Amino acid sequence: MGISIGSDTQYFADAAKVADDNMKAENLQEKLKNSTATDEEMMDAAKSFEAYLLEQVMKEMRKTVPKNDEDNPYLEQFGDIQYEEYAKLMTQGQGIGIAQMLYEAMKRDA
Repeated sequence: MGISIGSDTQYFADAAKVADDNMKAENLQEKLKNSTATDEEMMDAAKSFEAYLLEQVMKEMRKTVPKNDEDNPYLEQFGDIQYEEYAKLMTQGQGIGIAQMLYEAMKRDA
């Protein structure tokens, strides 16, 4: 009877990622539900969604890279933080345009 630390660590890391992603999605939904939002708040919510979308795309792209024997769960956790920061940086300024389209759609519907 043995304990496998590697698989347990990965399980907890995956569960933490899912919980974090769910919390981010719920926060974005709450921001978007606020119909009395100012233009600045609507743009912030749209940029947050764009950053979240880009982060998810990068995480899915990472899954296509073959793993090697030297993979470390701590490095995977750091990679998630790194992708989150990359996504935030990508949405600064004009971003890729999704935030602007969402903002314009929310402004029309308000």
